[in-house]
Parts: sequence; C-alpha cells; structure tokens
Amino acid sequence: MTSIKKRTTVALTAAILATTLAIPATAAEAPPIRVGSYKGSTLEVGERSGLIIGPSGTDYTVTSSNPDTMAVEQVLTFWVAVAKTVGTAEITASNSARERGSMTLTVGPEAPTALETPVIVDSASLTDNMEIRQEIIRLINQTRKGNGVPELPVNEALMNAAQICSDRRYTWHHAPEESQAAVDAGYPYGFGSNLTVFTGTAEAARRAVDNWINSPGHFETIIDPRCDCIGMGVTQCDGITYCYMFVGIPNSVNFYA
Repeated sequence: MTSIKKRTTVALTAAILATTLAIPATAAEAPPIRVGSYKGSTLEVGERSGLIIGPSGTDYTVTSSNPDTMAVEQVLTFWVAVAKTVGTAEITASNSARERGSMTLTVGPEAPTALETPVIVDSASLTDNMEIRQEIIRLINQTRKGNGVPELPVNEALMNAAQICSDRRYTWHHAPEESQAAVDAGYPYGFGSNLTVFTGTAEAARRAVDNWINSPGHFETIIDPRCDCIGMGVTQCDGITYCYMFVGIPNSVNFYA
C-alpha cells in the first residue's frame, strides 16, 4: 500500500510539474503606439526618413530627445526624421490619450562620395517611343473619364522619371529608385506608379493599358481621384516592352525629396 501511495504521489507531482511547464510565458505587452522609420534605424548625416506611426488615422505629437542630433518635422500629415549630427536620439510619438510609443534612431557619419562612374542618362532617350507613350496616356484618360474622374495633364518631370525607370528595364517595382528618379527629375511630391512588362512590341499601348485595367490594384491607381498629372515611360528592347506610369499626388510626400 505504501508503495502504491509513493507511486501515486510521484505521478501527481510529475503531472503538476508538466502542467506548470506547459503554461506559456506571458508575452511582453505591445506598446499602444508603434513607431518606425522608412529607412531603418540608422541614418547618415543629412538624410531624411519618413516615420511610420500606428495605428493610423490618429493625430500624434512627435518629439526627439536630442533635436540637435535628430530633428523631427511635420510635413502635411506626415512626420519626418532629419539626421543632423552623429549620435543617437529617441523619437517619441504620443496622442491625446497620453499613450506613447518610441524608437531609437542612430545618426552615422555621411558616407564618402563614391568614386564609381556615375550613371549617365541619355537625354535623347527621354523622347523615345513618344507616340506610344502619348497613346497610353490617351487611353488612361479615356478610362478615367469613363469612371467619373478628371483626365490628367502631362507632367514633364514625371514623363522623364517614368522613362528613366522604363529604360532601366525593371521587371518589378523598385520603390526607392522610383522615388529618387521622381526627385531627380524635379517632381517634389508623392506619386503612384504602375509597371507592366510583356513580350512583343505590337499594339503596345493597348496591351499595357489592358494589363493595368485587368489588375484591380493597377486599375485603382489609374482612376485614383487624388491624382492631378501623369507621366509615361516606354522602352522596347530585344522584343520586350517595358511600360511605367507615374501619376502625381500633390497632397502626399516623397520621403526621398
């Protein structure tokens, strides 16, 4: 009997221990406000990065623990971190309910100028395939009009930026490079972009627009009522057509500007 009691006690002890070990550790509670940076947690002197603050749709006050190292600026409804001098700073966002969230940003020294040969853009290429580009714009404006939104005038800066990107023959979106191309071409605001690539060069304008219309996300960009201008780039090389559409959104921010 004593032996049975001992075995029972051992079994109960083992069961209790197993139950205790099975209880998961309590996860650290997430902060009520999330703060992030488009360009990561380390910036170079002189660099700017948009801040990602959530939940969205709330007014925030954003401060820096060390404005001489990392300043913060409000641009329209966005907040931007501006790297001033080498060091670190804590960026804190708060709302009217006194909830807070923060992140630490580090400022490193400005990178030395690269000695590599710069990429040279052939100015003549900016006028390539102009008939196809104009036809795509006509078809897009026809689609916008049919969906009750205004037609878009051509913007020379966006035309050049879109052509530069199509000449690079991208087959998927390269957001930083697209943003920098728009800035370098002289367009200072945010924008939307569509890209399509297909084999063949015949009826390129119609094929490009059909591809975008038949893709819900691309179609939404085409008929976006916030847009006020358009640029188009088309490159045809080795039997493949690359088409880029940029549409300007004036009440938005390009964080590379």
